[in-house]
Amino acid sequence: MRNKLTTLLKIVVSIVLILIVFSRVNTAAVGALLASANPWFVLAAFALYELAITVNAAKWQVLLRAQQVFIPFGPLLEFQFVGFFFNNFLPANVGGDVMRGYELARYTDRTADAAVSVIVDRVIGLLAYMSTAAVAAFILVTFRGRSDLQAVEWVAGMAVVVLVAGFSVLLSRRLRGFISRVLNWLPFPQLAAIWEKLSQAFNSYRYQYRALAVAFGIALLGIGCTTLVNWCLSQAVGGQMSLPIIMLINPLIALVLMLPISIGGLGLNQAAYPFFYGLAGVTADHAVAVSVLMQAVILVGSLPGGLFWLRARKA
Repeated sequence: MRNKLTTLLKIVVSIVLILIVFSRVNTAAVGALLASANPWFVLAAFALYELAITVNAAKWQVLLRAQQVFIPFGPLLEFQFVGFFFNNFLPANVGGDVMRGYELARYTDRTADAAVSVIVDRVIGLLAYMSTAAVAAFILVTFRGRSDLQAVEWVAGMAVVVLVAGFSVLLSRRLRGFISRVLNWLPFPQLAAIWEKLSQAFNSYRYQYRALAVAFGIALLGIGCTTLVNWCLSQAVGGQMSLPIIMLINPLIALVLMLPISIGGLGLNQAAYPFFYGLAGVTADHAVAVSVLMQAVILVGSLPGGLFWLRARKA
């Protein structure tokens, strides 16, 4: 009952956010932008979105090989699509991480390694995202005189520091040992046992600096693809979003979409685009139109994951 009520509440939040967003924009203007969208730019955005998923699967494979987990790229790409598919139906984007970790654990029978690889994959991706945002903000503020974006620059920089510090904790043997001792003092033996398995799995990344650097580089390539996805969609409806602005704003939207308050980011996505891009001078009508097109690309682009999941269930 509690799960049903939670899901219902998130559906209500998605609907309310959509109603609020469209009450504050010119719906006729948004509709006109969508109706006149250039189909070739939309198709290019779709192709780039599929490429971004493929690049993310390659990043995941590098991290798995650092754990001595060798799996063909084909199944791994299917698991990546399954994760993206469930992102659109579970409460937050982290739901897809659970599903792809589950699929990998079933395939390899190495649950702890699968869970840790997904966590490290997520952290590396976020670190690359926020590093990109910090660099873009520095360029815009320092060389283009966008002092109005200085607060965003500080937020991006602090996010990078927090992520690096958190990841350092996960890789530090002493700090992980301290957490183990704390958990052993608490009356939760199962939690302590789970952490011990995860700690051992994290240890496999302790000296894998080259693999982590390669994964970070691949993550930057994936971010380049998603940046171009948004740029193509913006070009399809008039082109108000420049590449530096997209590189700055998209990571902030990605962080917001991790909040478990809506279904698959629906509504939250449409609210985040006009808010954050509005800070950079993009009109609300244009930002909302791009968010709607982006939602459509995400939904259609993740459909293969549903087919892969159904095929696996039948098998």
